[in-house]
Amino acid sequence: MMMLSLVFVFVLAGCASGDIEKRIVGGVSCKEDRQYHVQIDSVQGSKTCGGALINTRWVITASHCAEQMVKVKIGLNNKAPLLKQIKGFFKNLFSGSPKNLEQDIDPKQQFTFKDGEQSHDIMLIKLNEDVNPKLPTIRLPPVDGCQKPNMNDPVQIGGWGSKTADVKKASNPKNLKCAMTEIAACEENDKPDSKYFSDETTTMCAHKPGVESCFGDAGTAVEYNGILHGIIVSNPVDKCANPIVMLNICHYRKWIADTMRNNP
Repeated sequence: MMMLSLVFVFVLAGCASGDIEKRIVGGVSCKEDRQYHVQIDSVQGSKTCGGALINTRWVITASHCAEQMVKVKIGLNNKAPLLKQIKGFFKNLFSGSPKNLEQDIDPKQQFTFKDGEQSHDIMLIKLNEDVNPKLPTIRLPPVDGCQKPNMNDPVQIGGWGSKTADVKKASNPKNLKCAMTEIAACEENDKPDSKYFSDETTTMCAHKPGVESCFGDAGTAVEYNGILHGIIVSNPVDKCANPIVMLNICHYRKWIADTMRNNP
């Protein structure tokens, strides 16, 4: 009887822990999803964000996540079997060509979209060197004919979802968190920071009870049908954000292609 009671206590504790974990973004572990996710930290240690690897040399994120020297960490959610990781480590070690999954990126390799003198809260980061082509990337929508999600369409968000803006006290959970939310109408105050341009063609919003974007989740990808269709620009500090504000990738799709082509 005592043993059954102990088991029951442990089960309850596990459930409580899971509920606390789910409150981060209202979701669960991404498991094999979002292996393209990257973490972007300011070298000074005052800022942390997410981003997405779109090919072997380029990362996409929100502009406010960088605009200074940053450290880009790639492959944090890579779920390759441990044995394969060990083999890969020794192969790179003895071949003399380790793949750099943690790179310091200078501001001159950071490209913010600008319409005249007005900046938008979206940025492409060019890595110092190519990463392994086997690393997962996220698909982009087509340049021509790109259509943003419709009202009430389900979209997936993700991130570490820290509950505190104190980077020193914050710690990432064991797994990246994923959650489903829905495209919703933006209210008057649902927009990027005032230093960035925003209108109905550039900005989208999503809302679902219990699903929130927290500190450190800005810059992360918004997926629709497995394709990159948004970048989270909500930048909460004292509390998490719901509705979640994001930029519409379709508006920037040609700029993305042109920027990568013109900066080989």
